[in-house]
Amino acid sequence: MFEEVLMTGSAAESVGSTGLWLISVAVLLGLLVADFAVTRRPHEVSIREAVGWSVFYLTLPVVFGGWLWLGVGGDQALEFLTGFVVEKSLSVDNLFVFMLLLAAFAVPPAVQQRVLLYGIVGALVLRGIFIAAGAALLAAGTWAFLVFGVILFGSAVKILRAALTGAGIQRDISRMRSVRLLRKLMPVTDHYHGARLTVRERGRRALTPLAVVAVAIFATDVVFAVDSVPAVYGITEDPYLVFATNAFALLGLRALYFVLHSALAKLVHLNHGLAVILAFIGVKLVLHWAHGIWPGLPQIPTPISLAVIVVVLATVILTSLRAQRRAARRTGRPTQKATAPQD
Repeated sequence: MFEEVLMTGSAAESVGSTGLWLISVAVLLGLLVADFAVTRRPHEVSIREAVGWSVFYLTLPVVFGGWLWLGVGGDQALEFLTGFVVEKSLSVDNLFVFMLLLAAFAVPPAVQQRVLLYGIVGALVLRGIFIAAGAALLAAGTWAFLVFGVILFGSAVKILRAALTGAGIQRDISRMRSVRLLRKLMPVTDHYHGARLTVRERGRRALTPLAVVAVAIFATDVVFAVDSVPAVYGITEDPYLVFATNAFALLGLRALYFVLHSALAKLVHLNHGLAVILAFIGVKLVLHWAHGIWPGLPQIPTPISLAVIVVVLATVILTSLRAQRRAARRTGRPTQKATAPQD
């Protein structure tokens, strides 16, 4: 049923045949198994290891995009590339949230990559569900574009308000509903036990703090899926390309986290840029919906979307670096490596 919904999305001709879907899912599962094998032995990740895996996972979408360009068509390849840039940008914000959660729970460095992998698997599962739901909505009528546009507008306003007021997810993690519910259902140990999620303590099964942080990360994945899937449907209506952009963007997050760990906190204007991107895609979706009613209305082509997204990301990176330098001059000290707040 899941595959049927995806195969009968709103796109007139989907890139994804049944065989390609099966191959893609098999490759995805194989890469996840390889990641679990890498994280099976808890260890601190060196920058060399993280960079190596990051290069590998950034090479995969480039190769896939080249295959699309040569074997399918330039339009589909451009849609995939634009969607991947959007998803990768949103995933960096996802990493920032992961960083705060890992710091709040004081997760030992040796098991951080295992927690990240749990978060990535959870995100992939949720994205799959939301992609199928999005395809079903688009198949039901063009009004779904209006719904997606409103969702993205709401998300953009929420993100921008949080960025301007300084309100983030830096709150008492113990007050998260998912964490409170988990602690009501089962006892939680005071200390970590390696990469184990449960242990037997005083004759009964208990959760470790690692299980609690994994649930907290999964809860945040739900929020990101609500923003992410409508955003990429604003770039392409092909459910397979939506799936591919999400999969490629999420697979390399575990390694990318350790590469960007110190840089994440320095991107002080990242959320401003993400709010602009989501609002822009929201406009594109609403125009696409309105075009079906008033054919004379213009639509935003994919090359312009890609250009706008790249310019916005480049701008927030430059303004973030300038803000860091100004802050360093005001304090009279060189810019220091930023770290996530500790409990």
